[in-house]
Amino acid sequence: MPGLSQDFFDRPAVAVAPGLIGATLTHEGVGGLIVEVEAYDETDPASHSFRGPTPRNRAMFGPPGHAYVYKIYGIHYCLNFVCRPGSAVLIRALEPMHGLEQMRARRGIVGDRQLCSGPGKLAQALAIDLDQNGLPLDAPPFSVTAGIGNPDVAAGPRMGITKGVETPWRFVLRGSRFLSRPMR
Repeated sequence: MPGLSQDFFDRPAVAVAPGLIGATLTHEGVGGLIVEVEAYDETDPASHSFRGPTPRNRAMFGPPGHAYVYKIYGIHYCLNFVCRPGSAVLIRALEPMHGLEQMRARRGIVGDRQLCSGPGKLAQALAIDLDQNGLPLDAPPFSVTAGIGNPDVAAGPRMGITKGVETPWRFVLRGSRFLSRPMR
């Protein structure tokens, strides 16, 4: 299966995001099917890029097709795919498919549904941290490959934010049991 190229990501985040549903993401061979994402861009008050470049969000203004990783609440890491400068797609949930034993060991649980059902859980299961910030997505340790067919994608409001709450830039694989929360 071909990897997604830098050209795929060199578009507005809201155009890239639904196209990631059904793609496969792995980090060092561990990962699965992308089932939930959220788009953010520089015009969005909920985006890290809204106030311009900072040391924390520098990768978000870098080349398309690279990882933007940040720490939230001083505890969890979140993985984003950089699109055009100042925009990115947050990877919220995966259906675990590759390296399940490693994921279980990292997460300390056995229920597969809970392994990657949220951005912090996903990063922990895939061993994503600030060391991956700015790395290209089309080279090891990452692999992002296109999905097959036309997945049934639903769109709705994003979660866990206080600004731009009603912007319908959350995209999910309709019917997936691996989402962080059901679509409202």
